[in-house]
Amino acid sequence: MDISLVAGLLALGAAVGFAAGMLGIGGGMLLVPFMTMLFTAKHFPQEHIVHMAIATSLATIMFTSISSVRAHHARRAVLWRVVKLLAPGILIGSWVGPWIGAQLNSSTLALAFAVFVAFSGTQMLLDKKPAAARELPPAPGMFAAGGVIGVLAGLVGAGGGFVSVPFMTWCNVKIHNAVATSAALGFPIALAGTLSNIYFGMKVPDLPASSLGFIYLPALLVISLASVSTAPLGARTAHSLPVKTLKKVFALLLYSLASYMLYKAFG
Repeated sequence: MDISLVAGLLALGAAVGFAAGMLGIGGGMLLVPFMTMLFTAKHFPQEHIVHMAIATSLATIMFTSISSVRAHHARRAVLWRVVKLLAPGILIGSWVGPWIGAQLNSSTLALAFAVFVAFSGTQMLLDKKPAAARELPPAPGMFAAGGVIGVLAGLVGAGGGFVSVPFMTWCNVKIHNAVATSAALGFPIALAGTLSNIYFGMKVPDLPASSLGFIYLPALLVISLASVSTAPLGARTAHSLPVKTLKKVFALLLYSLASYMLYKAFG
């Protein structure tokens, strides 16, 4: 792996760790578009680039999530009861998501990523006030919600925060608690999705050297080292920002990344 790629991945990892801590998004919303750019510049097989970016993104979230959630837990912001209710569905959905992705070509996968991210950004930017009586559903509903979050996160290589944060705020969970809880949900999403991407990627020929299934191991190592160091700083920043500012930052970030992936889908 050449020095320019290492430098790019280090910078990306630092930015992703900060964003993961601040927004509870696991970093995948940043990682996938930028890794797609880096892998394209390094002339990886075009038909595998988006799949590899998504798989490597999910694998890094295992490490980023742990670092981020420790910082949020120290502030008692993580709703562990919610994590326990959502996690079973998330584990199943996160295995299924990469399987769906393996059936799609790179352009379709990039388009799916863009649509999901733009929708989440719109929900956050509109900042519609939920009904005062609305609350999180009972256990069966939480299992179903976890399944949907897991499938979408596994499909597009994210920590699930682009779905789970809007879902929780829609159910009257405070934004800071939603971000912190989403960070905790990133680990089961990443674990199941990583195992799935290894399993389904092992059957694919012509992947670059140093790949484990769809996961590009050098990128996983460099990004994880950088992101773990900046995630706690992002978490501290999140708790110092007002709610409306945090929502706007979240939404604008998602829009910018959706735009790039649309370009990748149709360019």
